[in-house]
Parts: sequence; C-alpha cells; structure tokens
Amino acid sequence: MAPIKKHFDYLVIGGGSGGLASARRAAGMYKAKVGIIESGRLGGTCVNVGCVPKKVCWNAATMAETMAEAKGYGFDVEVKSFDWPKFKAKRDAYITRLNGIYSRNLNNDAVTYIPGRAKFISKNEIEVDEQTPEGEKLGSKAVYSADNILIATGGYPVTPTNIPGAEYGITSDGFFDLETQPKKAVLVGAGYIGVELAGIFQALGTETHLMIRQDTFLRSFDPMVQEVMTKHYEEGMGMKIHKRSKQTKIEKDPATGLLSIHYEDANGPGVLEGVDMLLWAIGRKPEVGDLGLASTGVAQDERGYIVADEYQNTSTPGIYSLGDVSGKIELTPVAIAAGRRLADRLFGGIANAKLDYTNVPSVVFAHPEIGVCGLTEPEAREKYGDENIKVYKTQFTAMYYALLEHKGPTAYKIVCAGENEKVVGLHTIGSAASEMLQGFGVAMKMGATKADFDSCVAIHPTSAEELVTLK
Repeated sequence: MAPIKKHFDYLVIGGGSGGLASARRAAGMYKAKVGIIESGRLGGTCVNVGCVPKKVCWNAATMAETMAEAKGYGFDVEVKSFDWPKFKAKRDAYITRLNGIYSRNLNNDAVTYIPGRAKFISKNEIEVDEQTPEGEKLGSKAVYSADNILIATGGYPVTPTNIPGAEYGITSDGFFDLETQPKKAVLVGAGYIGVELAGIFQALGTETHLMIRQDTFLRSFDPMVQEVMTKHYEEGMGMKIHKRSKQTKIEKDPATGLLSIHYEDANGPGVLEGVDMLLWAIGRKPEVGDLGLASTGVAQDERGYIVADEYQNTSTPGIYSLGDVSGKIELTPVAIAAGRRLADRLFGGIANAKLDYTNVPSVVFAHPEIGVCGLTEPEAREKYGDENIKVYKTQFTAMYYALLEHKGPTAYKIVCAGENEKVVGLHTIGSAASEMLQGFGVAMKMGATKADFDSCVAIHPTSAEELVTLK
C-alpha cells in the first residue's frame, strides 16, 4: 500500500451539491482541514446532468409554448425552427462555467480538490485512482486518511436488464449528450424525470410517446396531481401515453439506426417504428459499486442505499452519508442543507444540528409546473385518520388563458389535520407553481393553519390568491 499522502480533519467523497456544501462549510466557516474527491465534473448530477441543464431545457420548451400562444394575444408570430445544436452549445458552455465556479469556490475556502476515483481500504483511509480534473487517468494511486469521512457519491440512472435490445436506449444522462433533436422519441417511466423530459420534447415539437406501467404517472404524488397532469399531457398537449405498458423487445435498423419498440399496453401488443431516441427513466441506484464499503462495516439496505440516521451517521463511527446515496429525499437542496448541518455539528460545536426532513417543498418542471409540500391526501388520512382530515381544493382556468383557445389546467389542494386545521399538505398545478411554493413552504414549516392562510389578504388578480380564499 502507498504511504499516506495527506491527513484531513474531513474527507468528502463526491463533489456533488451535498458534498461541496458540507466541505465548504467545514473549511470556510470552521477552518477544518478538508479534502474532496470527485471522479467526474464538479457539481455532480444536478449541475451537469440534472436540475440545472434540465431547467434550461424547460425554459426553452416554455418559450416555444409561449410563442405559440402569442397569436391569441394579437401577435403575428411565426417560429421557423428551433436550433437544437446551437441551444446545446450555449447550454453546455453555461454548465462549463459553473464547473469552473465550483472549482474556484473550493480554492477560496481552502478545500483540497482531489480529482480521482475513491475506494475505502480501511475505516479511515481512502485510496484514490488519480486523474486530471478533465478525467484523464494518471495511472497512479494515492492514499489519504481522515478523522471524519463523508460519503456523498449520489446515484446513477438504471436501464432494464431483461429486455432484449435495451442497450439501444439512453438514460437521462444521455439526454444531455443529444446532438440533434429527435423527431420521434419514446420515454419509459412514470416518475418526475420521465415526465419532465417528455414535456420538453413535446413542447419543442418532437413526436413524443410516454410509456407508463399504470394508468397515471407521478404515482408517489397526490391523486389530484396524477389525474390532472396525466389528462393534460394526453389531451391538452397531445402526447401519446401508453398506459399499462411494458416493453418486450427493442430492435435497431443497422442501415438507418432507427429503433423499433415492441410493447404491450392496455390496447394490446404493438410496435413503434422509426424511433430515433429511446430513453429509460425507470429509476436510479446508489453510486457505491466500487467504493469498497466491505472494508468499513457501513450498513446498506436491501436496495444498496447507505443507511444513515437523522444526524447522517452511518453504522460505522466517523463515517457519514447524505444525499441520493442514502435514498431519503433525493433533491439537491436537501443534500445541501444536510451537508451544512453535518459540518455545523462536526466542526461548529452545534451538537444537535441536523436536517428536518419533514415538509420539504419540491417542484416538477412539467407543463404546467407542479409544486408540492407535505403529505398527500392518502398519506394524511393514514397518519391522522379520516375523521381528522379536511381537504380544500379547486380547479380552474387561469386568467392567462382567457384569450387563448388552448387552455392549461390550474389546480390546488390543501390538506388539513385536526381541530385547528393545521396545513399538512399543499399541492399545486399551474403557471409559476415553483415560484409561489417557496413562501408557502415557509408557512408550513412554521405550522400554518387554514385560518392563517385565510387571514392573508389575497393578491389580485393572480392564481395564487385561490390558496388563501378556499372554502
């Protein structure tokens, strides 16, 4: 074994959002000696192949929708084309700038950046297969030790292993590598990633097919969200949704490169031919395969996620875990907040610092947007009992659509519990749902009741005013 190259107070494995936030807090605020190991581009999934470039794509798709709707407001608008290669180049350049900013921020906070692939060789020692920041392997290994080690390696998208030809498809990672816009796209998966990317393709003019296993998508969301959004994607946007579907075989034409998707759905067996992009959005797994956890005693659950308690402690003292690799709430701001709380506890003397994982607001950048916080109605009824739950909801056409033939849905639901009607669930669909939710999330963290919502004077004319006037 190589000699110890350097010893740290805190060594972070994973340069994604959670790892970066924890490392910078520990070093920048508390002056701990910190190193961070990353084998990919700094920023992790969110910055490189997730939230950030996805939102840029969503912005483009929303612009396409707005330009199409402008005619209803009297504008003589003709959109000749969408230049996907030009858009991709600008988007990629933006992400590259962000990578550079992350690198400079680490340097500003005196965090040692170690490019390479990490592997545990003991409970407090990490061997790194060294590389350049650009990913070129150097053919050398180095060993680092630390008093505290954080595992924040994130996750990766999976593809089916039991469908012949599945390898012809891509995942959400591959979406951002597409050099040209697909003419005919098939996406498989009912989660938010599939729904978001399908919405982008459809809005930009791609013939889009979404294959789901049940009758609705976003099945972990409130029934209102599932029903309203599935109907709108199918009827309002014109997307082709294959319900109760499964794929049986994928074939590729060697001459054209086009795919044929053999499937079965609620209407029986079928084949989609001439498909130039198949995207699997069927789930993610924790990035732990070559981490060497066997040498640490760190416990994993049946799906491979690292088990961590409310303070991010693993089963091995001195080793911590957070973010997607722990499988709690797989959202970037959650990982960031957990990482900062952990640094506060380990190096800031705040013994009880931990993240509260309740009432975490989250958004799906669908068309239109979805914003949720707290419990779904079924979850609330199970937790508090039917007799203790009261639900307020509304669905209407927003004023924006008054001059348009095309109508998009707006729907809100407030789930209340107990005699004082504490708001335990908030579910919104409609334009700007993402922006309005942050403030309501604060109110829910403070324990707001229906009476508190009602006491707030409405802002008129807005859609959001409906949330403080529900009867």
